[in-house]
Amino acid sequence: MTEKKIRILVAKPGLDGHDRGAKIVSLALRDAGMEVIYTGLHQTIEQIVQTALQESVDVIGLSIMSGAHIPICGKLLETLKLQGIDDVHVTVGGVIPQKDIEGLKEMGIKGVFPGGTSFNEIVDGIRSLVRI
Repeated sequence: MTEKKIRILVAKPGLDGHDRGAKIVSLALRDAGMEVIYTGLHQTIEQIVQTALQESVDVIGLSIMSGAHIPICGKLLETLKLQGIDDVHVTVGGVIPQKDIEGLKEMGIKGVFPGGTSFNEIVDGIRSLVRI
């Protein structure tokens, strides 16, 4: 019997055009045995939620370099709630100031991985969220 793989959607919301980090993290997650769906650049919140639904993901991982992580995360969590989706964990990585981490977690973000976080920490963080 094979173990179910963690399914994670890696998404680049908004106008942020820097995706090298998201691609590298996607490869690290894949190499750790996860099934990764990468949406590409310039995704709307609605597109991210629709893809998460269609792909039946366990985790949505946002990659945000623009500094707009608080409003983007808030809108994504609100949209998930309106859609009745309460079983998908949301994480965020990228340019996340230390001072914003606690507020993101209070808002409902399950994992925050600022630039410089090791791949092992990211993989372990995702695995701790999804106990399959």
